[in-house]
Amino acid sequence: MKLVIAEKPSVAQAIAKVLGGMKRQNGYLENEDFVVTWCVGHLVALATTEVYDERYKKWHQADLPIMPDPFLYQVLKGKEAQYQIVAQLMADERVESIVCATDAGREGELIFRLAYEQAQCEKQIERLWISSMESSAIEDGLSNLQPSSTYDNLYHAALCRAQADWLVGINATRLFSTLYNAKLNIGRVQTPTLAMIVEREQVISDFKPTAYYTVSIAVEENKFTSEKIANKEAAEDLLAGCNSAVVKSIIVSKKTNNPPKLYDLTTLQREANRKFGLTAKQTLDTVQVLYEKKLVTYPRTDSCYITQDMEQTTLALIPLIIDRLPMTTGITHIPDTKRLVDDGKVTDHHAILVTKEIERADITALPKVEQDILILIAKRLMVATAPSHLFEEQVITIDSGKAAFTLKRKQILENGWKAFADLEQENKAEKPNEHSFEEAQVMEDFATQVNEHFTSPPKSFTEDTLLSAMERASAEESEDTVDFEHKGLGTPATRAGIIERLVQGTFVERKGKQMIPTQKGIALIQVVPDTLKSAKLTAEWEFALAQMEEGKEEPERFMTAIEQFVEQLIANNQEKNVDLASLFIEEKESIGKCPRCQSEVQEFHKAFGCVNKDCGFIMWKNNKFFTSKKKELTKRIAKTLLEKGKCKVTKLYSEKTGKTYDANIVLDDTGDKYVNFKLEFINKKK
Repeated sequence: MKLVIAEKPSVAQAIAKVLGGMKRQNGYLENEDFVVTWCVGHLVALATTEVYDERYKKWHQADLPIMPDPFLYQVLKGKEAQYQIVAQLMADERVESIVCATDAGREGELIFRLAYEQAQCEKQIERLWISSMESSAIEDGLSNLQPSSTYDNLYHAALCRAQADWLVGINATRLFSTLYNAKLNIGRVQTPTLAMIVEREQVISDFKPTAYYTVSIAVEENKFTSEKIANKEAAEDLLAGCNSAVVKSIIVSKKTNNPPKLYDLTTLQREANRKFGLTAKQTLDTVQVLYEKKLVTYPRTDSCYITQDMEQTTLALIPLIIDRLPMTTGITHIPDTKRLVDDGKVTDHHAILVTKEIERADITALPKVEQDILILIAKRLMVATAPSHLFEEQVITIDSGKAAFTLKRKQILENGWKAFADLEQENKAEKPNEHSFEEAQVMEDFATQVNEHFTSPPKSFTEDTLLSAMERASAEESEDTVDFEHKGLGTPATRAGIIERLVQGTFVERKGKQMIPTQKGIALIQVVPDTLKSAKLTAEWEFALAQMEEGKEEPERFMTAIEQFVEQLIANNQEKNVDLASLFIEEKESIGKCPRCQSEVQEFHKAFGCVNKDCGFIMWKNNKFFTSKKKELTKRIAKTLLEKGKCKVTKLYSEKTGKTYDANIVLDDTGDKYVNFKLEFINKKK
């Protein structure tokens, strides 16, 4: 009997359906030959610091660096029940071998292997590696299971990524949080990403517009323009000399604009952000759901191509798209699928495609966001296989007033792929300009003017442009372009999560589509050293992990470099920058005077307390007096208690009667360790 372990229940059910004859059990399904269970994402992760030593529960600079040897692992809180089911099935005597059927990528490999190692299982492993949840793809994958050893390098890269993130994140976060007495979450990829956002806004803030000028000559609707002129006086002098003009040259050239490639995950996320305003995470979550519904292929891919053996099956998708999706009434060209093929640029997974399941699915029953993404993916196949966009460009140059003026005109010859690129809006070819010019033609009847322009700052990042910047981050810091295609910040699968952590950590906020750093984010980038902000260094690490997947980088060498980096980081940052320490001092609102010492009382995360550290006055938000009455000690109640000594509260719950009542809650502070409260019942007038 084989045990098949999937990443999610929905995937397990799809596999079980293909295997057939399955009976549902507690946390798994089985027939005579197979048991199918699932992991519910990560079941096992790197252990928290206190597992190594209880003293690490509190953050002390003197304890750094924390360097586990060896690393320990633990079952994640809330996942214990499913882990026990998986572990018991691994140990089941009926199970002779195991099939790893987690998602076919770096993180999927890690999810399975950590659970396998934690259960101390030694049974033979085979790997199910598929790019689609279609039944035919699952059947084919099960018939061609791969040896687990084929993916050992992928596992090593996944494990090294997790350990590197742990080492850099734990040590850097604790170091700078203790130095500046503030919670400063720092990450190996997260912090360089934040640095890019902060630096962009700084450039925008420092930008001072500079005026420049052009002179234009208008012949009917044709506008010839001079080169940029630095000052207005020179522009006006040129204008004054424009009494006549002669056509110096007419250059006509035919141009070809090839269609865009198929979607990889990052390109899809960028497009969905531009068109629908979706965040990178929303797009990833949506396309993952579509994958599990068998409607699209595996989403976490960095390839825009398909392999040679996929060409015919990809071609067969086009009539299905035309029949089943609101795309077009048909096509008049032969789709060019050959341009989609490049075996050398497909590693783990090919580009994202719709599947043949769209023929059977009720597309209109899908939530709108799923329909939008599905149609976007389908439309891209139509676009990518359509003919090139052809146009004729005219560049006409005239001389006047001792300067050259240029007009560029374009006439579409064949709309090609642009006819499919945006079906929500009608594609209109540019109206050809009927005015003709000839070389050496002299013109005297024209209008002239000086045009004032101003230089513009760069735009704030949107998730679209931020994803692009993350993808090519290392190229921004170096002139060496070798291998930069693989040197970005994070991977297509992780970038959405990195952006979300920046938002959730209140380092960045979304303002419409824009990603704007908060004061906390700006302050963090001011205090951390360049090594933690360097996109180039982080991208080099990511490249090393990609090399590890190919067996070209040793895990031990990579981890030694990470450990040395952490040790140097701690050694070189033992003192805080006193000039920057005030950046993290929060002005907290006073909600009243302390009844014991008359100092200010402020709101903290779990309580309202006196700012005088020698005074023990504190009102806990979750104290039993309030929770037993199904009430929360809110800031309004706390302020009233401090001001008046009591506060009327309605609908207090009685544990004796199960009913609610109204009463005054009285602050009954006797100066003891704990602040007490009591009830004062309100007399109702008869």
